[in-house]
Parts: sequence; structure tokens; C-alpha cells
Amino acid sequence: MKAKTPKDLIIETLLEKIAVKKMAFENTQNAFSNLKQVIHDFSEEYNNELQSLGKEAVIEYKDLGNFEIELKIAGDLIVFNMHSNIFDFDKNNPIWKSSYVNENSFASYCGVINVYNFIADSFKFNRLDDIGYLIARIFVNKDNHYFVEGKRQLGFLYNDFSNSVLSTFELKRILESAILFTLDFDLLVPEYDNVNMITVAQVKANINNVKYQTAKRLGFQFQADRNDI
Repeated sequence: MKAKTPKDLIIETLLEKIAVKKMAFENTQNAFSNLKQVIHDFSEEYNNELQSLGKEAVIEYKDLGNFEIELKIAGDLIVFNMHSNIFDFDKNNPIWKSSYVNENSFASYCGVINVYNFIADSFKFNRLDDIGYLIARIFVNKDNHYFVEGKRQLGFLYNDFSNSVLSTFELKRILESAILFTLDFDLLVPEYDNVNMITVAQVKANINNVKYQTAKRLGFQFQADRNDI
């Protein structure tokens, strides 16, 4: 058999990777589209339930296009963002311990949906210095297999990459876990020394919109909280 030239290898690898990344992107795009419907249905269901109890609707859903969704729940805002690129994993990542990944060519290439938690007032009052937190990342590959990296239950309930296939049911479970984490991830008062100075200009502009950062864990280590917040 004639040995392959560098040109042959380049073209072969290029075509393989294009096909794999296209499949992973389309699966992630389809998952994001389904997630929009899941979030929309969730907001309607819960608002109807609250209204039937005589309570004001506190859940708002916003479709912001092909790559972003917002879900406001009381004082929290959860932002779902689909990245437009496909990623591979460092060889030290635990997914490489799976025979599924090692034996399935290009199974490690994934699209990603990031899930962020912000304080709703940060957006309402345009407080651009406020901080949000990445609470989960949903990875989807060419076979529509998925796993989730994240805080607390988001970090251990959805990590069977070899066998888990992403479906509307699974997206609903992930959404519920993200909401439960967010509702239990409370706003803490910042440390005194972080906010003990203010300028005259800030007072004159509006003391409620001063330009120091507001975040759920400002002055604390979110990373150190790991899964026990």
C-alpha cells in the first residue's frame, strides 16, 4: 500500500474534524433550542401555579437569539449561553479515563452551554462592575452524549458521559438543578473593608448605583465553596 503523503494526511484529518465538529455543533444547537422550550414551559407552569395561589408571577423568560437565554427568578438572573465553538479536552481531564472516549474517535469534541448566575438588579440598574458566577457547563458531543460540570448537584448528577444521551427530559432535570442551586446560593453582605469608601461623584450620581462591585460572594472565595455552598 502506498504510504500517505503529508498532503493526504492533512486533507483526511481536516475532513474528519470538520465532520465531527459539525455534528457536535448541530447537537449542541439542537439542545439549546430544546432548552429554550423547556425554560419557556417552566416559566409558564410556575407562574400559573403562583397566580393560582394568589401570588405575583416572579419568573420571566427571555429568548435573546441563537446563543443566549435569560431566566429571571425573583432577585436572581440565570443566563444560558451557547458558545459558537467546539472544544476538545486536556489529556488530564477525567473524561479520558473512559473507554468510550478512548475507543470512540473524536468523541471528546464537544459544544458547550454555559450557565451563569447574576443578581437581577445588576442588569436592571446597568451595574456593569457587578459579578456573575459560572455555576455549570453542559458539554454535548457528536453522538449527543453529554455531561455537566458544575457546583453541588450539578457537579455529580450528570457525569456519565459514556451512557448519557441528552434529551428534553434531561434538560429539564438540569434546569431544575440549576434553579435549586441558585435559590440556595444567597447574597452575602460584602466585607466592610471592601466597601468603606465612596466618592462625592458616586453619591451625587445615586448612592444606590455606586460603582463598587456587588456579587453573591464578594469578599469571599467562590472557588473555595466548591460543592458545599
